Parts: sequence; structure tokens; C-alpha cells
Amino acid sequence: MPNVEDFTGKSGRHETREEQLDRNWAELLQELRVLQTGVQILAGFLLTLPFQQRFEKLDGFQVTLYLVNVVIAALTTAFILLPVSVHRRLFRQRLKETLVSSADTITKLALAGVGMLSVGTAALVFDVTAGRAAGLTAGGILLAVLLVLLVLVPLRLNRRARVR
Repeated sequence: MPNVEDFTGKSGRHETREEQLDRNWAELLQELRVLQTGVQILAGFLLTLPFQQRFEKLDGFQVTLYLVNVVIAALTTAFILLPVSVHRRLFRQRLKETLVSSADTITKLALAGVGMLSVGTAALVFDVTAGRAAGLTAGGILLAVLLVLLVLVPLRLNRRARVR
């Protein structure tokens, strides 16, 4: 028999609010691990470019796009690390709800950063290898696809779930 503090959330689970927050925190950390790997791969790729002979042949637009990508990679890395920093600051202060809520927002920002980094990196690679028009086209198409996948699909699934 569940104790008086147990409640059934939208998921149908019988867990206390603390158990739910602990589960949500663990799920957020797992999502951040996935994001971190993607950012590390893209950032590592970007950091090797200046050491390539062809880098000196980049035009002003390509160098600017490269530097913007490096800044996005650094900021996205910071967003991925931020929940850990917040956790360290809020540890043992009984602020788990604040931690989970802020980490949720931060994770959404990190996800947006990964999307922008993917678009920028693809645009740069296509620009350098196939020309400016190909770079802008590839970047634009990837941006549209990522907006559909990362924004519209979750919104649609959320609306569909609420109707049921």
C-alpha cells in the first residue's frame, strides 16, 4: 500500500515528488551525455581545421563561419556543463526542483546549440568543398530539417498526447 506522500503523476508511476525529481535529474544527465558526445566530435573536427594546409585558402566568409562555429561549440559545451555546476552549487540545499527545472531549460539551450553547430559545420564543409551556393543550400536545408525534427515533431507529439 503506497504511503500518503506517494502520488501518481502523468506517467502513472507511484512515486514521491522527490523520487520523481531524482528520476527526472537522472534522465536529464543521460540526455546531456548524448549531447556532449556530439559536441565533442564537432568541436574536435573544428579545432583541427586551422592546422590543415587548405585552411589558409579560406575566404573571409568561410573564416567568419568557422569562428562562429568555434564560438557556438564553446558555448554549447558550457551549456552542457552548466547543470553540473548548478548541481554543485545547490547540492544538499534541498533545491532539487530548482535544479531539475533549470537543467531542463539549460538542456534545451544546449540542444539548440548542437543544432546550430551542426548547421554551421555542414554549411562550412559544403562551402569549402562545393562552393558558396552549395554551402548556403546545405545549411538552409539542414536548418529546416532540424527545426522540423527538434521543434515541430516534439510539439506535435505533445499535442497528440494531450488529446488522448
